[in-house]
Amino acid sequence: MAQAIKQVKPGDRVKINFNGTLEDGTLFDTTYEKDECEDDDCGCGREGGPMELEVGAEEFFPQIEEALIGMSPGDKKILTILAADAFGEYDEEMISTVPRSQFPDDLNPMIGDDLELVNDDGEGMVVTVIEMDDVEVTLDANHPLAGEDLTFEVELVEVL
Repeated sequence: MAQAIKQVKPGDRVKINFNGTLEDGTLFDTTYEKDECEDDDCGCGREGGPMELEVGAEEFFPQIEEALIGMSPGDKKILTILAADAFGEYDEEMISTVPRSQFPDDLNPMIGDDLELVNDDGEGMVVTVIEMDDVEVTLDANHPLAGEDLTFEVELVEVL
């Protein structure tokens, strides 16, 4: 007797592999082994190996979790998540210029550095140095992928 092929339903724990790319084809995230990355500094931040999640628990993008429903192991789908539904539109108001004198003397920021600013309540925000001179440092508090439509090629590896 043939075993029924398992299809994903809400609440299932699954393992997926994916490649996340930008409109220009740049790989920004992947669960595949590092040789799938274009270089060692692809920015994906992953060690490689499938991602495990509970479908419908909002552990990943809801559009991807929803697309998993009905898939069987080995199935693949390609989805695009618009910027507004991913990390939001790029917001020019999230850019600020700070006098260099407000930085600690031992901190020498460079363009492209990510810095964590912590307020008096201990809450942190990551900003990126985008411009600087001897007097001022310009910081961008937008998520690095703000304003980007994200394309995911998702493969269902296993229904647990």
